[in-house]
Amino acid sequence: QVQLVESGGGLVQPGGSLRLSCVASGSAFRLSVMGWYRQAPGKERELVASINTGGMTDVADSVKGRFTISRDNAKNTLYLQMNSLKPEDTAVYYCNARVSGTTRNYWGQGTQVIVSS
Repeated sequence: QVQLVESGGGLVQPGGSLRLSCVASGSAFRLSVMGWYRQAPGKERELVASINTGGMTDVADSVKGRFTISRDNAKNTLYLQMNSLKPEDTAVYYCNARVSGTTRNYWGQGTQVIVSS
């Protein structure tokens, strides 16, 4: 079992920055492909960025050049650095863990990000 707890969301003005964190319990973190997803009101959940066990990253075109995903396996923590935020980035952001070689898939409860002046 993996439990994921996100933090770092909040209200920020357009052009501002936030850093989201996701702390994972258990020893499966380093074996997991980790991802950040977001869901805006009335829209489907979408992948924002992912990072595999070797540290290779993939970032959605909509946030490329503005968002950076990283992980610290020693701290069991996933990060999402978000810069140059836009109102369209407003959403609930979810942390996801997929344990490699298994069907185990876990979600955090989400953290709200609101970009507004």
